[in-house]
Amino acid sequence: MKASTKKALKTILPIGLGIALVAYSYLITSPEDRSQIVKYIREANPFWILLSLGIGFLSHLSRAIRWNYLLEPLGYQPRIRNNLLLVLSAYFANLGIPRSGEILRATGLSTYEGVPFQKGFGTIVTERVIDVIMLLLVILIALFSQTKIIGGYLEESGFGLGASIGAILIGVGGLFALLALLKKSSNPFFLKIREFLRGLLQGVMSIFHMQHKWAFIGHTLFIWSCYVGMFWVIKYTIPETISLTFGQLLVAFVAGAFAMSATNGGIGLYPIAVSKAITLFGISSVSGDAFGWIMWIAQTLMVVLFGTISFLLLPLWNRDK
Repeated sequence: MKASTKKALKTILPIGLGIALVAYSYLITSPEDRSQIVKYIREANPFWILLSLGIGFLSHLSRAIRWNYLLEPLGYQPRIRNNLLLVLSAYFANLGIPRSGEILRATGLSTYEGVPFQKGFGTIVTERVIDVIMLLLVILIALFSQTKIIGGYLEESGFGLGASIGAILIGVGGLFALLALLKKSSNPFFLKIREFLRGLLQGVMSIFHMQHKWAFIGHTLFIWSCYVGMFWVIKYTIPETISLTFGQLLVAFVAGAFAMSATNGGIGLYPIAVSKAITLFGISSVSGDAFGWIMWIAQTLMVVLFGTISFLLLPLWNRDK
């Protein structure tokens, strides 16, 4: 298969899947339920939505500031303004072409701040590794806080506790076997993977050698607190979801996070995943669907609005570049 065809499929398939899921979501709901979902969305208190967007913006600003802590040891100190505009532009670009935002960020940093592409991209990869670690931490907290509910759901789905533990053990065993293979193999493909993983590990470990490591860790915790916070406040837009606890919403947050990575910006899948998670705690599917759609619409509008503004401001504020 040609490289251009593969690239096109990587763009078209997630969008197509998202559209199909939107259609599926529409078909599985009755006209009465759809009417109620639309009613909830229309009557959602704008205060909580704007507060959610404000919290989301603070997370992006914090990410822009934190980026300099990774760039500083390399000898660069870009303007926070440019960092923020590049971060916002990257999220917007990812809505169209998955992972294109990371390339855009590194290219923009090179164009407007003179940071070599490879070095800029390396710091972005390090960011992504940290994000994965933080997501795993959130998943663990969600699992421990809602063990009974999640265990009951697995039982109903045909996955008993023993089967679930067995699957985890098999997965861990497979991971160790893969690592052992990578360590001993001289195959060119495995050598590339080994070098890639070594680079990621070095990137993570570099955090503990940077001058402002505690500030970096503080911003990381703040960013993820904002992610959860912007999700939390949306519960006040729907009467039935106000009673949801922090741990319960954390399960829905994790479901939404996985959905965001499966389709472009979570289109179609995000509301479904969030709704399914919320209904585990006795919330009606109508309220769950409304919650998911309000959250997704708010996030997407924020990304489109801020991203568009950033695309326009970047060249205007850097005319000398």
